[in-house]
Amino acid sequence: MIKQLPLQAASGWSDYELIDVGGFEKLERFGQYITIRPEPQAIWDKVLTEKEWNDLAHVKFIGTSSSSGKWEKYKEMPDNWEIKCLIGNTPLHFNLALTRFKHIGIFPEQSVNWNFIYQKVASLKDRHDKVPVLNLFAYTGGASLAACAAGAEVYHVDSIKQVVSWSKRNMESSSLKDIRWVVEDAVKFVKREIKRGKKYKGIILDPPAFGHGPNGESWKLELMINDLVKDVIQLLDTKDHFLVMNTYSLGFSALILQNIVQQHLHSYGIKDLTEEYGELYIPSQSGVQLPLGVYARLG
Repeated sequence: MIKQLPLQAASGWSDYELIDVGGFEKLERFGQYITIRPEPQAIWDKVLTEKEWNDLAHVKFIGTSSSSGKWEKYKEMPDNWEIKCLIGNTPLHFNLALTRFKHIGIFPEQSVNWNFIYQKVASLKDRHDKVPVLNLFAYTGGASLAACAAGAEVYHVDSIKQVVSWSKRNMESSSLKDIRWVVEDAVKFVKREIKRGKKYKGIILDPPAFGHGPNGESWKLELMINDLVKDVIQLLDTKDHFLVMNTYSLGFSALILQNIVQQHLHSYGIKDLTEEYGELYIPSQSGVQLPLGVYARLG
């Protein structure tokens, strides 16, 4: 059965809120600190005035190139701080930082996927001693923490060593342990796991629009996502599994994910009771809804 859930809102947060968004920027609260960051999808006008934004904000990201920039502080605040998000019965802790790439170490809209992952792992643990879960393009590990908190054996794969170290700090701050860390290009890792005959109860992937692996491997979403999904499906336990895929790319439709996933499910004879395809968003305090990617879920 295909279950169309066109909109899924971020949940589980007391330490985060989207205050306003517009004019290609977003005004967000992370814990007690308020940031202004670029947002390419916010093509509409701001609801609050520029003065209200600047009066509220502690810091603003100023781009100096297409991929990096600097932070201009309006009020005193640290460069590193911590927030938490309640997933299931577990508070997950995230170490945040003002990086030169505008990101601060978390994508709050993903909390709705973390809740899904936690529930699926908990359900599988009722029936299996071990629930191996593979998290590809794992960034700072929100999905890895959610799966680990529910009892999964988590394999966390990201190509950037510093980001994997960041994920490990988040695990330790959340009083979790035993996540397996893999610093490697996700595409190469998946192909090797196929040769080894590995199977996973859960697979999570959140590929970027573009990027590079540790040895200069090139990634471009629209050119490579079809082959990656074809390979990833081969790693799924055929009878008892879940899969979560998220993409953030301007103009990318949930129907694209549906077409790719269904085609490869049928190719490998996997039949799911439930498939979901839709869009993630964050509602703002000012009443505007910010779209932040499309998703596919199996299981």
